[in-house]
Amino acid sequence: MVFVKRVVILGRGGAGKSTLATALGAATGLPVVELDQHFWGPGLQATPPDRWAVVQGELAGADEWIMDGDLGPHDVLDVRLRRADTVLLLDYSFPRCAWRALRRSREQLDFWLWVWSWRRRHRRPLIEAIRTHAAGAELHVLRNPPATERFLANVRDGFFTT
Repeated sequence: MVFVKRVVILGRGGAGKSTLATALGAATGLPVVELDQHFWGPGLQATPPDRWAVVQGELAGADEWIMDGDLGPHDVLDVRLRRADTVLLLDYSFPRCAWRALRRSREQLDFWLWVWSWRRRHRRPLIEAIRTHAAGAELHVLRNPPATERFLANVRDGFFTT
């Protein structure tokens, strides 16, 4: 049995990080923190990296949480990764993520460039950041919705507890 208190959910845009966070929060009772709500200002203005590190430090200082969000080149991962006991990486295909992103909203060009290049340019540095800053955390790489549903079923069945 694995005890889960602080979960980081990462992955390409449109993978379903927020959906997974909501389902995981319902299954565990852990509070969900959607990082997009704390990061993006009016007009989709990105929070500067130094300020973003401070904001994350405040959010990650809590004893229990699920943080969903992968802010690509804007992100400062180490702050929340250092506190995580579990990291979920949604490594879904580009077509699946693009379809989901198209269905939910209109996105700017830089979002689409990030989604398109995520596996080729951003996945490897993300894995390295996890290895460096969350070496003691349990890492689950979920490659498709059925794998994610199996993970959630295990949580609901009590294989992962809070």
